[in-house]
Amino acid sequence: MKTDFDRNMQDIIAGLDPQDPPRLLLHSCCAPCSSSVLEQLAGPFRVTVLYYNPNIYPREEYEFRKAEQKDFIRTYPFACPVDFLDCEYEPAQFYGAVKGLEQEPERGGRCTVCYRLRLARTAREAAAGGYDFFATTLTLSPLKDAARLNRIGEEEAARLAAEHGPSAPRWLPSDFKKRNGYLRSLEITRACGMYRQNYCGCEFSLRAGNGPA
Repeated sequence: MKTDFDRNMQDIIAGLDPQDPPRLLLHSCCAPCSSSVLEQLAGPFRVTVLYYNPNIYPREEYEFRKAEQKDFIRTYPFACPVDFLDCEYEPAQFYGAVKGLEQEPERGGRCTVCYRLRLARTAREAAAGGYDFFATTLTLSPLKDAARLNRIGEEEAARLAAEHGPSAPRWLPSDFKKRNGYLRSLEITRACGMYRQNYCGCEFSLRAGNGPA
């Protein structure tokens, strides 16, 4: 039976205390993908956006996307303030992780390794920062496999639980494209005049020309 990750997320949100929202560390790949996600989550959670994307190529593109992310967080009228946690640019981490997978097709094994690289870092940062949950905006994209991303997130959460016990951050399941989430992101990006990239991020996706994230 196919898992309804969006329904699972909605059930978790329904059980939260609105007077004491839990802290969520949200990995974001870019401002457009974070748009409707943050609109939905900032309020039920106290959200911090984590920008860790060593896959993005070239560095100028990385810096531009990061600047767009920070500007969006600073200017958009969310229900509650959103914080930002920056990370260093580490392309060597990405190239080392995907070594031998350079010829993989888009959305293949190389992408799985890339997802895990970023979600593992998100999980570690969530544990170090005392967050209650962690998640990623990546499930917003129609080109991303939500089941694969949620499986990786659950595995990272299980690893944290083994290391830290009951206090470990929980994985927030998601399929943010559901309930018109992706369409809403297009509306927000147009209204904000936001830069919308035409490739996912890495140099392999740039060469493949398979469209935006």
